[in-house]
Amino acid sequence: MIPGQTRRFVSRLTRNTLALVLAGGRGSRLKHLTLWRAKPAVPFGGKFRIIDFPLSNCMNSGIRSIGVLTQYKAHSLIQHIHRGWNFLRGEFNEFVELLPAQQRIETSWYEGTADAVYQNLDIIRNHHPEFVLILAGHHIYKLAYA
Repeated sequence: MIPGQTRRFVSRLTRNTLALVLAGGRGSRLKHLTLWRAKPAVPFGGKFRIIDFPLSNCMNSGIRSIGVLTQYKAHSLIQHIHRGWNFLRGEFNEFVELLPAQQRIETSWYEGTADAVYQNLDIIRNHHPEFVLILAGHHIYKLAYA
């Protein structure tokens, strides 16, 4: 270890947790800010986006397995995540995975939080998490999850 460098502690809780960030919201009350983008993709404080808050909270809590469920006008959100959150190491099971709405049940989009999770149960099961943390992608706050 390099002098002055601290070791990152990864607990069983954070190592075995899959975070799902629900980022498909339209944000109709934001009017012009969400005409071309989902609410979590709205710029905040310069180069950041609202989605950066729950993603940063996951990183700072040691949670490195993250799925981002998208739906409404997701292009700018997808670009932002690809450009700003691509530093994780897949070989260590660290990732931010984009999960666009699949419309697996009939032809409808997600009908709320529970339905978004339900329609992605097969993807969740493929990751074999012990814990699943469901987060809103449009809330601005700082919190340690672990």
